[in-house]
Amino acid sequence: MVKNTQVIFSRIPDSYIPEVGKDMAIKETEFDLDAPLSNGQFILKQLSLSIDSYMRGRMRDPSVKSYVDAFEIGKPLKCGTMSLVTKSNNPKFKEGDLVQSSGGLFEQYTLVQDEKQAEEYQVKNDPRDTGLPPSYYLGLLGMPGMTAYVGMMKIGRPKKGKTLYVSAAASSVGQLAGQIGKVYGMTVVGSAGADDKTVYLKEIGFDEAFNYKNDDISTKLKEVCPKGIDIYFDNVGGKTLEAAIANCNNYGRIVACGMISQYAEHPETAHNLMQIIVKRLRVEGFIVSDEADMKEQFRKDVTQWLLDGKINYKESVAEGIEKAPEALIDVLQGKNLGKQIIKVADE
Repeated sequence: MVKNTQVIFSRIPDSYIPEVGKDMAIKETEFDLDAPLSNGQFILKQLSLSIDSYMRGRMRDPSVKSYVDAFEIGKPLKCGTMSLVTKSNNPKFKEGDLVQSSGGLFEQYTLVQDEKQAEEYQVKNDPRDTGLPPSYYLGLLGMPGMTAYVGMMKIGRPKKGKTLYVSAAASSVGQLAGQIGKVYGMTVVGSAGADDKTVYLKEIGFDEAFNYKNDDISTKLKEVCPKGIDIYFDNVGGKTLEAAIANCNNYGRIVACGMISQYAEHPETAHNLMQIIVKRLRVEGFIVSDEADMKEQFRKDVTQWLLDGKINYKESVAEGIEKAPEALIDVLQGKNLGKQIIKVADE
């Protein structure tokens, strides 16, 4: 028997920021690594967990429908995981395989019970070929990275000489969206909520970066985007969206990727939506899970850009599964720099 620490969703939060111990709790159980496995079963040892802001949207009443299911009270949280197969009675998952999931369980060990549950997982031994850390496949080469890629390539359509503005630009999605713009020869501007984040954005190639907490966003955008905005990659919504619309050029495009401002208890509202008509703007939202046909090209392009040094990537790493609740709160409060990862164990 070994200890199996789990992060349990224990209650629907009363406010935007969930409470550790009330809404998310650490639970320790025992796990038998030596128990015989039925046909199709296998055991996973979690290596890394992904912390993403959309997890807050899953902490809701299950009667409220959305594009992703609500978390189940009394069960472990779910999000991206990179794991190691330690024992298997399933020919598709061999002992020693690295396994990725976008809906893995927040626990140290997982017994995958049947083929239906196994559909949540896929063998991902790519790190052994590329030499890249397995955790990169939760961020840059995982769901957040593909979100940036789909948004930019399918909706934004980057073009040399044009201007791109990215909000929440130091996030795992934002930093790649901006760097894709640079790969295609665009002028790229990013906003973030801390001075160290704006410094980082310039280090990875953004032409301009500013702390939205220190300036009026619309006024600052006029300064740093003197030719106007051609593509706005929106991760925030609310007042930031309003400022971007005010500075968009005619026929500009807005990639509606996320609107973290709308998770708050008193959501901000953009008051100039009429300008979408006046400026003939194209605004399009998307859900990355709908775009599975782009996954192969995404992985090929972003891996090559990374290996060629055309893009950079930063992670915030917290050590230990018990740090997951605090790490989620940090993400919701904008305290992390880059992709937030929980390191659970070494391979």
